[in-house]
Amino acid sequence: MLQRLHDLMRLRTSPIVFFGSAAIVIGFVILTLIMPTGMGEFFGAGSGWIYDHLGWFYISGVTIFLIFLVYKAAGRFGRIKLGNDGDEPEHSDLAWFGMLFAAGIGTILMFWAVAEPAYHFAEPPRGAQEGIEPRSMEAANEAMGFTLYHFGLHTWTIFALPGLAFAYFIYKRNLPPRVSSIFQPMLGDKIHGPAGKAIDIFAVVGTIFGVAVSIGLGTLQIQAGLARLLGISDAAWNFILIIAVVTLIATISAVLGVDKGIKRLSNFNIWTAILLLIFILATGPTVFMLRGVVEFAGTYATMLPELALWNDTLSNTGWQDSWTIFYWAWTVAWAPFVGIFIARISRGRSVRQFVAGVLGLPTLFTIIWFGIWGTGLFDIELNGDGGVVDTVLDQGVEGALFAFLAEFPLATLTSSIAIMLVGIFFITSMDSCSLVLDDMCNGYEGKAPLHQRAFWTISIGLIAAVLLTATGEGGLEALQNVALVLGLPFFILGYFMMYNLSRAMREDAGEVGFLRTRRWLRTLPPEEYERRMEEPDGSLSEAVVAPDYHEGTQPENAPDVDHAEQPPIVEEYRVRTGDVPTVDPTQPEGTYNNR
Repeated sequence: MLQRLHDLMRLRTSPIVFFGSAAIVIGFVILTLIMPTGMGEFFGAGSGWIYDHLGWFYISGVTIFLIFLVYKAAGRFGRIKLGNDGDEPEHSDLAWFGMLFAAGIGTILMFWAVAEPAYHFAEPPRGAQEGIEPRSMEAANEAMGFTLYHFGLHTWTIFALPGLAFAYFIYKRNLPPRVSSIFQPMLGDKIHGPAGKAIDIFAVVGTIFGVAVSIGLGTLQIQAGLARLLGISDAAWNFILIIAVVTLIATISAVLGVDKGIKRLSNFNIWTAILLLIFILATGPTVFMLRGVVEFAGTYATMLPELALWNDTLSNTGWQDSWTIFYWAWTVAWAPFVGIFIARISRGRSVRQFVAGVLGLPTLFTIIWFGIWGTGLFDIELNGDGGVVDTVLDQGVEGALFAFLAEFPLATLTSSIAIMLVGIFFITSMDSCSLVLDDMCNGYEGKAPLHQRAFWTISIGLIAAVLLTATGEGGLEALQNVALVLGLPFFILGYFMMYNLSRAMREDAGEVGFLRTRRWLRTLPPEEYERRMEEPDGSLSEAVVAPDYHEGTQPENAPDVDHAEQPPIVEEYRVRTGDVPTVDPTQPEGTYNNR
């Protein structure tokens, strides 16, 4: 029946994965519309259990993932090409860097640029534990340390691990662009069976809900900006209109593909974001901001080792539940989408280039981005009239960016640009997600029917609109809780990713044998050598006075080393006994022949 429906709709995909994913998503929307309270309580209980019992698992797990990636990149497997051995990168470094933000993190950077430093400045995460006064200089350092922790190396680790795994199995082993392909070392050809399809359906559903949270937050921020500029209300039809316009543009971009659609939008947006940042830097306290970027980079580096494993164990304030654990659990829910998208644009790069680029470049940009916005906020609050933090706390995080821009020249223009940036990041998130979802269902990267590709973009926009408007705050909260619950299995899959990736690399690149080195004879002082010459069991067959090595043990391509000229006592012993040390290089070390 599914195959007939598939053919009737003129699709070219896996009927089971496509229709199975669509049924779950539609079923969730219908149930949420019918009984929003019951669904909210059900998934709220699940997310609450995760907060209470598995916070330590998330905190330690992301740090373990980070260590694994650095280890792989620094080791001999770091030279492996993600593709054929002779492949070169398909995109320039600048275009590649811009498209990294197309996968959804751009919207998050815009949303939290001012909001998170403001919240932590007003309510320091470890205020009671460390005795930090709110809205103090110590609170500013605490706020920036936690903000950079949340959006720096650890967030990009959650994206980089599946990205590396996907890139390896898709382009090195030429497997389908599906989550099930990562299990090929364990499942073999069963990745095409029921187990593999179940994994892929779950991955598609989790990705949709994870991205939908970002879309919901982005819609709220666009509405807040338009409300400040044009005075529009928060009526349901305004949210629907915003999502409809963005969805239409995202659908067109998705149909055009990566090179014509996403790449151009990404390059435009990243340059526009940089220009906005430069404007804030130039019209604000420039030197103060530059000093803040450098200082907060040091704050991040200083706090990172502690925060990487900090669980709020002794104080147990519950602060981490709504911040760090929520971030990690939510991010991992849509990590398969980001991972496959990053893999798709990274073909031809080495493992080392991939890890250094995906972890290093965005983290450096994040430090500069939050450093400038955060320092500007602290200047307003500590050295100016203040008020931005109060606005954020009173009116919500979605208006934080625009309250900040109101303190700078050309506020209307910069706010308009900020709305456009959020919108375009919104668009690139949706269209790149639709391309990835299509690949995950199809199992190939060929040209799919355009209406099939557009289906995912329209579906994401429709789901976000229904949940955000028909159920109000309850719908968005339910969406967040679903993303958290669905993210748990994917977090566990991270450990399977590490195992399967390591196993595949060993199988493809081979194990490292013993490293052959030049073998040296035992060197004795001249007086000890003379004593042993007179002893019957002096054991001088492998001894010399001048340091020397066994001929024939030098490794291939090793530089020549001249043999040392031995003093007369050594030559005398060798003539008298006939013992000349030789070695068979094919034998284990320590196996010698005397002649």
